[in-house]
Amino acid sequence: MFFLAMFLCGLSQSYAQDGATVFSEENHAYLKEMEDTLALLAYAVINDSLPEHRFGACREMIPKLVNALKVKNSFQYPFERLQSVSIQYPQDSSFRIFTWQLYVDKDDYRYYGAIQMNSPELKLYPLIDRSFKIEDEEHAALTPEEWYGSVYYRLMEVEGPQGKYYLLFGFDGYSFFRKRKLIDVLSFQDGQPVFGAPVFVYEGNQLKHRVVREYSAEVSTRCNYDDLLELIIFDHFIEQNGPYGEGPVNYPDGSYEAFRLEGGLWWHVDKVFDQISDEAPRPAPILDNRTKDIFGKQ
Repeated sequence: MFFLAMFLCGLSQSYAQDGATVFSEENHAYLKEMEDTLALLAYAVINDSLPEHRFGACREMIPKLVNALKVKNSFQYPFERLQSVSIQYPQDSSFRIFTWQLYVDKDDYRYYGAIQMNSPELKLYPLIDRSFKIEDEEHAALTPEEWYGSVYYRLMEVEGPQGKYYLLFGFDGYSFFRKRKLIDVLSFQDGQPVFGAPVFVYEGNQLKHRVVREYSAEVSTRCNYDDLLELIIFDHFIEQNGPYGEGPVNYPDGSYEAFRLEGGLWWHVDKVFDQISDEAPRPAPILDNRTKDIFGKQ
């Protein structure tokens, strides 16, 4: 027990010394205090039943997050308590991206975000959701000021023919009857972030800058990279009339499409698996024993 205690003590001293090289004691205490405040505000943004409280919490949260990020070396602070804010890092840790959702009403969701570069002094790109203005979202290259807003649940680093880029897998609440999942592309051109690039190749060599998958709010769908198969797997949709008078909506039919990476581009695969499901997909997700949410947090 004595040696174990000495070992743990040594670890804590080592951790404190490492932390001291990143943050001063004062800055570390300030970041912890700001994290506590931000966690409460972020919870209210998602969970408060009154819209004016959600709006107010969101308005207050933005400048407080910026002030926290102004602390030198703040990129090294993980903000683990911000459970309702997605914080995604690429493999090269060159930046991180914050995104979160504000529910306005049943047909209106707004998204907020920022890209923080990995630098001692703050270099931040605010993301302004303008998805409601984008007419051809699958063929548009967008700046941070005209961002297609969503909450990102995965970020992938890819080497392309024009250099490195990143895939962003996101969720868009969109409307009461219809939800969206998307695969966006982030690259840095002359040091500036750009969303969207022609890396998705469909039959006939048709190119798309991003993939937007719209589906019925009744169902859950798959859209993610499968590390084992080395494919982006997503549900194949069929269009049917919704049961509540909402008109034609997309439902998964039990089969899957995919994208395969070749030469830095993602080539569409029309059908991945040959087997047919024994029963139709369920109309809504079933509660299970998952211990992590869509962001991979407890």
